[in-house]
Amino acid sequence: MIAKKRVLVTGAGGFIGRHSLDPLRAAGYEVHAVLSARASSRPQTGEPPSGAQVHRADLLDPQASDALIDAVRPTHLLHFAWIVTPGAYWSSAENYRWLAAGRHLIRRFADSGGVRAVMAGSCAEYDWSRVEVCHERTSPLANESAKVVTAYAECKIALQQALEKSGRERGLSTAWGRLFFQFGPGEQPQRLVASVILDLLSGREALCTHGRQIRSFLHVADAGAAFAALLDSDVEGPVNIGSGERISIAGMLERIARQIGCPDLLKLGARDCTPGEPAILVPDIGRLRDEVGFSPRLTLDAGLADAIGWWRAKG
Repeated sequence: MIAKKRVLVTGAGGFIGRHSLDPLRAAGYEVHAVLSARASSRPQTGEPPSGAQVHRADLLDPQASDALIDAVRPTHLLHFAWIVTPGAYWSSAENYRWLAAGRHLIRRFADSGGVRAVMAGSCAEYDWSRVEVCHERTSPLANESAKVVTAYAECKIALQQALEKSGRERGLSTAWGRLFFQFGPGEQPQRLVASVILDLLSGREALCTHGRQIRSFLHVADAGAAFAALLDSDVEGPVNIGSGERISIAGMLERIARQIGCPDLLKLGARDCTPGEPAILVPDIGRLRDEVGFSPRLTLDAGLADAIGWWRAKG
């Protein structure tokens, strides 16, 4: 029986990480939030809540990582930190540095007496050319069958395997959350939902593809809460983090345009699709729903309204 649950959350100032902190505190954890100390790091989305103890560390520096673990002595680890630079993260060599840093973090966490670790993966791990509905246990991964594997997918898959191996060899309880498509306050402006909202709020035409692609979108607050719930459970292995609601991109963008009140500015079919973009890519969320016991709090419309309101207030 763990007397005190002490969780170290890396990437705690980022888009998703910061939304895990309040749910963790509500679940009884002493929360230690790690923000980047690297000068080259992109600005944090926001400061963690006052109830979290804040640490700054360059996790790409093994000595800094060691010092952090020694200072906090966490019983639990929730690891979000990774390269997220828009457009660059798919192929950047920095993915391999984060892979090495993640492996080191797992070892030091286990050596310090940690009992459970959960890390953030991605739907990019699946082979999009061979799967439409992604199942954690049966869908092929990109490194198993895809002709081209991005550095991002390769490194995420390798870290998940390292985490699972460490669990087997060291008696560590582990899980891996595969994120699908998130949106909400603090999203990078270049991403789809944010960019369309910003265009429409500014009275500009939003130039998009045909939008017939089927996806599943989850508000970032629910994504953070899902990771907190996964950490607080005893579920092991990969778990898809997403919504069970499937919708075409066009349908979602039309909802945004209607909420803002300028459907005429949404221009579907004005851009070409990215080559190789799958027509359907959605998660099976059976493990998240039935084993973890998590369901999203926000509907898609409510989540979009929240995101629109946040960008409107910033403007």
